[in-house]
Amino acid sequence: MLNMILHGTPTDLPPLLIAHGLFGSGRNWGAIAKRLSADRQVIAVDMRNHADSPWFDSHGYPDMAADLAEVLDSIGPADVMGHSMGGKAAMVLALTRPELVNRLIVVDVAPVAYDHTQMHNLEAMRAVDLDKVTRRSEAEAQLAERLDDPTVRSFLTQSLDLKDKRWRLNLDVLAAEMPAILDFPDLPGVYEGPCLFLSGGDSDYVLPEHRTRIKALFPAAVFAKIPGTGHWVHAEKPRDFIAAVAAWLAR
Repeated sequence: MLNMILHGTPTDLPPLLIAHGLFGSGRNWGAIAKRLSADRQVIAVDMRNHADSPWFDSHGYPDMAADLAEVLDSIGPADVMGHSMGGKAAMVLALTRPELVNRLIVVDVAPVAYDHTQMHNLEAMRAVDLDKVTRRSEAEAQLAERLDDPTVRSFLTQSLDLKDKRWRLNLDVLAAEMPAILDFPDLPGVYEGPCLFLSGGDSDYVLPEHRTRIKALFPAAVFAKIPGTGHWVHAEKPRDFIAAVAAWLAR
């Protein structure tokens, strides 16, 4: 089963399950999960091939959705929120096991195939000489030879195990499965439950032309944007993000 990080204790309100994006971890969502756990339990998972969850030879969305379903089979139905890769996994979960999903929050991703390849980030991590790394700053310096964005470099090194000198990411499988990660499976189901698509105001991941596809699969979907944010909407403006999610969950 996926590694789970629990915040708060069970209440009369449904728990909230959070699924992170590619190269992330449940720990990345710690501050947001803690704030949202004021009135409900929040469970942030490590997705397969990430952090402290098991490694597998596959990384497709049916597999990731089944992992989330296994968690919810053990704790009961929940509200589910996913960002990017985690948002696609959450959508597939809702489409295939709708009885487990009370409400769905999809953060800055649509049920479509993308050409935003992440191979450059993956290859940059592969190129780091971990034998020469004793501090995260040293890994970031090596990443800087290939990646210009310091925010991305800082994010990636959060998945570095300094003690064992290894990435806490199954880089080989993630590379092999990158086409599946960028894609979205063709599924026959429809999720009728409440659904919020929350996007970054400056992001190009959820475009007007995606709305027809979204509405076909999630007919109750509503849309909101947080101005001045890109794809990492929750990290760029966490207070606004928490306020938007909390307000929608409180409806």
